[in-house]
Amino acid sequence: MKIYTLVEDYSGYESPFLAQHGVSFLIEKNGKRILFDVGQSAEPILHNMHLLNLEPSSIDYVFLSHCHYDHTGGLLGMLKAIGKRVPIIAHPSIFRRHFITKPYLRDVGVPFRREEVEELAELYLTAEPLEIIEGVYSTGEIRDRGDFERVSLEVYTLQDGRVVRDELLDDMSIVLKTSKGLVIVSGCSHAGIVSIVKHAVRLTGEEQVRAVIGGFHLIDASDERIEKTVKAFLELGVKEVYTGHCTGLKAEAAFLEAYGRKFHKLHSGMVIEL
Repeated sequence: MKIYTLVEDYSGYESPFLAQHGVSFLIEKNGKRILFDVGQSAEPILHNMHLLNLEPSSIDYVFLSHCHYDHTGGLLGMLKAIGKRVPIIAHPSIFRRHFITKPYLRDVGVPFRREEVEELAELYLTAEPLEIIEGVYSTGEIRDRGDFERVSLEVYTLQDGRVVRDELLDDMSIVLKTSKGLVIVSGCSHAGIVSIVKHAVRLTGEEQVRAVIGGFHLIDASDERIEKTVKAFLELGVKEVYTGHCTGLKAEAAFLEAYGRKFHKLHSGMVIEL
């Protein structure tokens, strides 16, 4: 199994790869390829895929972890590059109105209409767990979130003409079963990365966690939350951590201290073989 980091906030030292605020991975397992999130735009992804000798037409599925523009903005460009109708797995609410009001009103959700996507791909919108290929699952919606992992972002949506706090219930991850334990891939972990790991264990019945990969959204977290997160990882027996994007320097430093050589800073072009 391979996981290619197609784009990430950090490009690496002396790297020919392009970086962009956002995330995109290519998960390769059992002869199938899943494009996990699509960054803000397709251009850096396609540039990095060329350097990695990856053809867009080889992509079999697209998975969208949640609605944010830095994970969905490149979708139309990538679908056009793929050049065939592929299934897109996402939450049913992913196309909702999603916005912030500080410092000004700004939409931060999917930057195009559902109809534009349906012209190019097949939508599989479900809040339930879904096996995409053998041993590879969407977590589905995660409602059982630990107290210290509640959504703290000031983001909003509209319900019946009313402005309400958006709990980002569309946040989903991918879980892969391997002979050495679970591999969990998350986009931003708005559901809480510890809650995601616990959910993956319940979903699969597999207690060993080989690796957790992705953004953990601890960039604005308190020292207490960071400490609790790292402690929970150790208690859950997570063996290896690959993180970046929205995790934040303080949290990355805490994971580095706890995991040593088993901590890896994500960067564009990184290939993870597990």
